[in-house]
Amino acid sequence: MVVKPYEENQVAPNIKHRTFREDADNSDLCWHRDREDRTVRVLEGSGWSLQLDNRLPMALVPGREYFIPEAVYHRLIKGNNTLIVEIIQHFK
Repeated sequence: MVVKPYEENQVAPNIKHRTFREDADNSDLCWHRDREDRTVRVLEGSGWSLQLDNRLPMALVPGREYFIPEAVYHRLIKGNNTLIVEIIQHFK
């Protein structure tokens, strides 16, 4: 059984809220890719970063949105406290 490093709430058919705790294990925040384009809106958190394949990490700032294209490898880098994001899935 795979343990996810977050808790998730479905708030609409294409919108999820995910909470990543500050005590998440770095090894659980692994490189992965998704089956659809996604827009990630940061609701809370500091010190967290998003890294897309072949790019430097970018700081995740509350209130900002980040676009992750379908099938692009990416990962989170742990920050100082709990991170809460809203994920909007763009199904084709």
